[in-house]
Amino acid sequence: METGHTLILLRHAKSDWSGGEPDHERPLATRGRRQAPEAGRWLRAHVDRIDLAVVSTAQRARSTWSLVAAELAEPPPVRFDELAYGASGDSLLRVVRALPEDASTVVMVGHNPGLEDLVSGLVGSWVPMPTSALAVLATSGPWAEAGPSSVGLRTSGRPPA
Repeated sequence: METGHTLILLRHAKSDWSGGEPDHERPLATRGRRQAPEAGRWLRAHVDRIDLAVVSTAQRARSTWSLVAAELAEPPPVRFDELAYGASGDSLLRVVRALPEDASTVVMVGHNPGLEDLVSGLVGSWVPMPTSALAVLATSGPWAEAGPSSVGLRTSGRPPA
């Protein structure tokens, strides 16, 4: 019997716009370097195990995940996914539906507006995803069938920094 899965959406931490880097290479701001470890500590305290991290290839997302993972007792394997960079909610849903079934709990580190569009489309109401925000979703079936009728919101928000 299918037991469902947990999808944790994490928006990258606050980035630094002052350096003029191309969007893909933009680093974290000082505030972002403070925020990201808080998200990691929240995950360590509230999530038993993460089986896979799917992380956008953008520098700010990779840096966010690095700081988050450093706070976890057992960081999961990471898949850096170009499809998670600048993706629409529909594109991110395709990434979710392609996740391996043996990954019960997956964290996806990405960007807005795609993350907000994905979570809102799945749960049927707008869920804000400011920088470093988390949304924890529960699915009632396989990843391949994730959609509005099979996903519920467990919790969302930004851990205190």
